[in-house]
Amino acid sequence: MSEGGETTRLIAWSQELRRVHTRLREALWVVRQAGTAPHDLLLYCHGFCAALDGHHRGEDSTLFPAIAAAHPELRGTLHRLEQDHSMIAHLLGGLRAAVDGGAAPDELARHLDGLGAIMESHFRHEERALLTVLDRLALTADPADVLGPL
Repeated sequence: MSEGGETTRLIAWSQELRRVHTRLREALWVVRQAGTAPHDLLLYCHGFCAALDGHHRGEDSTLFPAIAAAHPELRGTLHRLEQDHSMIAHLLGGLRAAVDGGAAPDELARHLDGLGAIMESHFRHEERALLTVLDRLALTADPADVLGPL
């Protein structure tokens, strides 16, 4: 499994991270397209919230510790990304409560706009900071455990 002295990895973690981020961006777009039909919003928002939350829990429990072990110099960056995860979880809770409570369309739009802005900023920062490291990360794990069930 070696080519020119470099180990060929079974999973290219940088590509997996990009793929998951793309799917989450698409999922947020679908939620926004659901309009204001309560049943559609309940379905799409809960699915999106679960997917985004699962992604961040996988990063916090598996991916970030593996990166910290291989690259201790990135611990500050990883801590900031984990803080983002906590803030996003709080925003997801607000969105869930708004959807469950039958909030007005303009309130739901504000929740989605805020969540979308923070999510996009977080994804871009994560990609800038970690993709090069992920290109070389030797981590034997199921991608669904590491990056969520997407």
